[in-house]
Amino acid sequence: MRLWKTISLVAVTGIMAGCTSTGGVRQPSGPETVAPEKALVLPPPGGPSIVSVVERKRGNGVEQTISLFTSSSVPGQNFLKVQFFGASGVNPGTGNAGFSMINESGISREVARSAPGVPMATSATFLQNAYGPFGYASGSSRSGDSCIYAWQQIRSSAAANTQARNFGMIQLRLRLCDANASERQLLGIVYGYTISGTFDGVIWNPYGNPPPADVALGRTGAPIYPDEGGYRASPMPIGYEPAPAIVSRPRAGPARRASAPQPVQGAAPVPAPIGPRVPLPGDAPQAGITPDAAAAPVEQAGQSVRAIGVTVPSPDCIGDAAMTAACRR
Repeated sequence: MRLWKTISLVAVTGIMAGCTSTGGVRQPSGPETVAPEKALVLPPPGGPSIVSVVERKRGNGVEQTISLFTSSSVPGQNFLKVQFFGASGVNPGTGNAGFSMINESGISREVARSAPGVPMATSATFLQNAYGPFGYASGSSRSGDSCIYAWQQIRSSAAANTQARNFGMIQLRLRLCDANASERQLLGIVYGYTISGTFDGVIWNPYGNPPPADVALGRTGAPIYPDEGGYRASPMPIGYEPAPAIVSRPRAGPARRASAPQPVQGAAPVPAPIGPRVPLPGDAPQAGITPDAAAAPVEQAGQSVRAIGVTVPSPDCIGDAAMTAACRR
């Protein structure tokens, strides 16, 4: 009897549990596509543009693969890969992501896989952007495309880790191949990208303690200029305006004879005047001057010039008055 009651109780409990379940479909946790605005690292203004962002949450952090615009004949996709390590309990169901410190052998394998068929050479020059030192390898394809593969690890110093804080770490990888850009232009992307993601809590700060202020601040005898060159090397005149430039004008030469007006194309020719020119009212009558002759000036160099030709007599010298002495002059 007791066994029967126990079996009945288990059956009722199972039925009640089945009635309370929602029956929803759950997708296993895995990589998912997020909006470009949620990228943890952003390329500099002007490109390359973000094509897609694939995010994967781990138990100890988050990693993103940011695909970038690619204009190259080299196989592969330009990308910016970022890994945030240190945040605990982000997604315990996926397990923790393993990470290792940057070493030469591991980087050599990554460089070889980044641009197939392109001979890449690692730069031995120490370089540093706003987040710290980084390294890169570069090469050119047979078609002339430039490629770089850069890597960077952002982590606080060992002295800061002993204070039970600053345990976070960020690793970045950048692969860029372009048919038109040079190596220096591609390297400018490493100096220009911005890390927009952060950790929750000061304990996971990967940048370490902020540096102290410059010792020159507030000290006498240490001027600070707005630029590196300073103002003393290039003095600027203040309160004085430069004298206007002297413009030399050419001396006035002899007056040029006005050229005769050119006839309009297609217009009928004007006939030349026939006979003597009829004087206008107020003009002195002249004779023996052809129509093309120019009128002589009345006064030249202070001397008066008399008209040449027949003078028309005054009305007072007509008739018997013409014999007077005044009319004979």
